[in-house]
Amino acid sequence: MARMGLAPVLGYLIVEENFDVALGVFVLAGVTDLLDGFIARNWANQKSALGSALDPLADKILISVLYVSLTCANLIPVSLTSMIILRDVALIAAVFYVRYKTLSPPRTLSRYFNPCYATAQLKPTFISKMNTAVQLILVAASLAAPVFNYVDSIYLQTLWCVTAFTTITSAYSYYHYGQKTVQVINNK
Repeated sequence: MARMGLAPVLGYLIVEENFDVALGVFVLAGVTDLLDGFIARNWANQKSALGSALDPLADKILISVLYVSLTCANLIPVSLTSMIILRDVALIAAVFYVRYKTLSPPRTLSRYFNPCYATAQLKPTFISKMNTAVQLILVAASLAAPVFNYVDSIYLQTLWCVTAFTTITSAYSYYHYGQKTVQVINNK
């Protein structure tokens, strides 16, 4: 919930070009993500169906807000942000489709959106995990660029290309491996 709450704050700070504070809030969001994962892995009683549904949603919201606001601040190209958001929209649509196909009748809205009825689990591909890491590195580097005065750096532009490549490769990996990335848990 903290990451979802910090997303609009980060977006506002970036659009208002308050990059030093935005960089600090981004680090705070990262710490909350790491802490959340650590707690979920080490204390079984702290895992929940709602938490496992909200965690990837919080990540997608945060990444989307960051990329759109960094694009508005002219720190990331529109084409790269569009590519990342299109990939995420396609993944979300695929998750909704898989959810619909694996939920046994009656398929009501309350059952469809109830995370307690876990029917399938999406297993990220290796390249998708690498893509997430590269995307986050680009966000951190882009936020730091105006603070440390390297906005026009060739290294930052190279990171745009690497991010585009991993985003395309990640999207293709989900398309190519499709059913191998989805594990049906039950049909209730």
